[in-house]
Amino acid sequence: MCGLGDSFSTRGMVYLVGGGPGDPGLITVKGLACLRRAEVVLHDRLLHPQLLDAIPPSAERIDVGKEPGRHHRTQAEINALLVAKAREGKIVVRLKGGDPFVFGQGGEECQVLAEAGIPFEVVPGVSSVIAAPAYAGIPVTHRKFASAFTVVTGHSWKGGSVDWGALPRGGTLIVLMGLAHLPEITAQLTAHGWSLETPVAVIQQGTTAAQIVVDGTLANIADRVQGIHPPATIVIGQVVRLHQQLDWFDPARADANEVPVEETLPLNWPVRDPSRLSMETT
Repeated sequence: MCGLGDSFSTRGMVYLVGGGPGDPGLITVKGLACLRRAEVVLHDRLLHPQLLDAIPPSAERIDVGKEPGRHHRTQAEINALLVAKAREGKIVVRLKGGDPFVFGQGGEECQVLAEAGIPFEVVPGVSSVIAAPAYAGIPVTHRKFASAFTVVTGHSWKGGSVDWGALPRGGTLIVLMGLAHLPEITAQLTAHGWSLETPVAVIQQGTTAAQIVVDGTLANIADRVQGIHPPATIVIGQVVRLHQQLDWFDPARADANEVPVEETLPLNWPVRDPSRLSMETT
């Protein structure tokens, strides 16, 4: 599986689990089962309290959340903790918001584990890339409006990581971590041929009771989002026109309509047993 040696049994197991976009009911069945069996949990900051309540009381919790300008742990420290706790022979869950492999450093953490000979599994999560628009009544694809969607990070809009001129203008563009740079992003897009009248929606804390949707166009959206705070998902393209018609989610009733995490599956739901991996890889 990961190039394990004979000493596997002393190195535990790491699960990189996607916790979903905010609504605790959107964690996967397997992700919740892994969380319930964890002995150590390294968790991000943008996670619903119900997910953290699903962690066994006996498990060690380590807050490794990051926010702009303030990190509880550096990425190097997180990597080292994953390796160290696994080498203690423990079941370790790295609980991340969204999906571990979508702007979540999950790939980097897996590389560190692979190089250290630590067995791991990735449990994908529901990403805000699709969930936040869905809860705003915006399908990212639609036969009439968009046959494809593109996802970019706006966190380092001027760092050369995004070629704004190369982005397709015929589909849907989704920008994560771009709220602080929205004026620059809209300027980049219009400078590269996007119409000022292109519809835009900004979704604050999508899928939660704090969700707010602000819509506009490339020409005016930067002025309209005053008072909106991260995390926010930016959706650009003709699919945004469907927001008013398909806006099904009522944030005011979100807490009342939540399915409690403890009711979503039996406590004994099966998870891959790390003790079997040595047999499977010999």
